[in-house]
This record gives sequence, C-alpha cells and structure tokens, in this order.
Amino acid sequence: MIFLMNIILSLMALSVLVWPCLIVAAILRFTGEGEIFFLQERIGKDQKPFKIIKFATMLKDSPNMAGGDVTTGGDPRILPIGNFLRKTKINELPQFINVLTGDMSLVGPRPLTSRVFNLFGNDYKDVLNHISPGITGIASIVFRDEEEILKNSPKDFMDCYKEDIVPYKTTLEIWYLNNRSVMTDIKILFLTAWAIIFSGSELHFKIFPDLPKSDAFSKNTKVTRAA
Repeated sequence: MIFLMNIILSLMALSVLVWPCLIVAAILRFTGEGEIFFLQERIGKDQKPFKIIKFATMLKDSPNMAGGDVTTGGDPRILPIGNFLRKTKINELPQFINVLTGDMSLVGPRPLTSRVFNLFGNDYKDVLNHISPGITGIASIVFRDEEEILKNSPKDFMDCYKEDIVPYKTTLEIWYLNNRSVMTDIKILFLTAWAIIFSGSELHFKIFPDLPKSDAFSKNTKVTRAA
C-alpha cells in the first residue's frame, strides 16, 4: 500500500511541478556555476549505493571543501539561490524521480553519503535493511533547521553532529520503523509542508505524542531545535 502511494503521489507531483521545475532549472543554468542538477552517491535500502538527484544548491566541488558532507548555516559553499531552494525544500523535488526508480520512498530516513552514514551505529544502519530512504522523514521534520543548530552550537559542528544529532536521529528513525504505516506517512507529509511554512512549530510532538524527545535539543538548552 505504501509503495502504491509512493508511485501515485510521485507521478502526480511531477505532472503538477514540471513547469516550476523548468523555471528553477533555467535560473540555475544562468546563475552560480551553471549546474542544474546535483547527483551524488548515497546509501539506500539494504545499504546499497544509488545516485540521488537534487537541484544544485552548492558549489560542485563542495564535498571536497571545508565542511565536507555536513552543511552549516551560512555555509560559504551555498550558491546565491541555494539558501532559498534549501529552505523551501524545492531542491529536493527531483527526488520524485528517485522514488519512481525505486531507490527512495516519499517518507523515510534521509539518504546519507557513505562518510556521514559511517558516523552512525548499527541500530541506525539496520533501519535501512527494512525501509528505503525518503524525500522527507520524521528526523527531517525534527531537525528542520539542522544547519542553524550546527552553526549556533557551542561545540565544534562535527562534535555536535556526532555527539548530539546522530544519537537522536537514530532514536527517531527507529521510532519511525516501529510505527510505519500509510497513516503515519500521510501525517509526516503534512508535517513536512507545515514545517516549511511554520519553521518553529513543534506540532509533530502533538500529532505523535509518543515521539521521543531529546534533552540536548530542548528549548532550555543553548542549542535550540526549531522544527
């Protein structure tokens, strides 16, 4: 049932968004480095690599520059229009093609590069033995402003990612695996749109009362989660 929903909604999305995507493609072609798409190897279901398709938002060589595969707020590698595309998640729209090819789902853990994937333990990796990575997911909503979290952390951004974000994302994705259903996915898709409009909202904790929380990202700490 979830597979069928993925295919139908992806086809509908691509048919509706074809013209906006063409406009974005034209803007990218004549700005920045002139690159329209960003293709990168990510880890998929059963830990098999695949090529993710996104609109280009960063310098082409950004994975080999300072910061590597982790992006922080105000990252100098982001292209002029990149911040807007990332904030609105427009850069993720080409991934509907990844859904149609079977490499991704609409909802699931975000697909990671091998370098970032290896920062996670076996509990997180085991999730991908059961489900495909997604365009959006519960961790994507909770960490709606991950880049700003890393930027504002009193820790080194990589220490913050490894010590605080990785454990919490693992807990969230295990929760999703244990609660996965068509209705859960529909709620997460709604919450994704909600989070884009209301970036500081914590509606996800009301819709999913049993969703795990983390003291490291409570509003009483110096690192504030804005979801």
